[in-house]
Amino acid sequence: MENWTRKQWEMIKSNTTQSLFYLYTPMCGTCAVASKMMQVVEAMRQEIPMGKADLNYMEDIAVDYEIESVPCLLITEDGKVREKIYAFRSVPDLLMKID
Repeated sequence: MENWTRKQWEMIKSNTTQSLFYLYTPMCGTCAVASKMMQVVEAMRQEIPMGKADLNYMEDIAVDYEIESVPCLLITEDGKVREKIYAFRSVPDLLMKID
């Protein structure tokens, strides 16, 4: 999954029907597990633009989108955040929420 800046994400979410933006921090153990799940999701849903970012360097996104914790997956549709996922239960669960 490619690292995105806020500017990249804003442009992609505005120009696509759906996109996923995965937010994490490197020292978070739960984020490490979620990152592996996201790699599988990315391989299974290659048609959806997906990016990631270290939330430590994206404080403005944390404030603007009221991110409560990491890991966090922002699912966007038609330029707007449709859902914020904090509980990465399983790959099938993530795929259901994305579709």
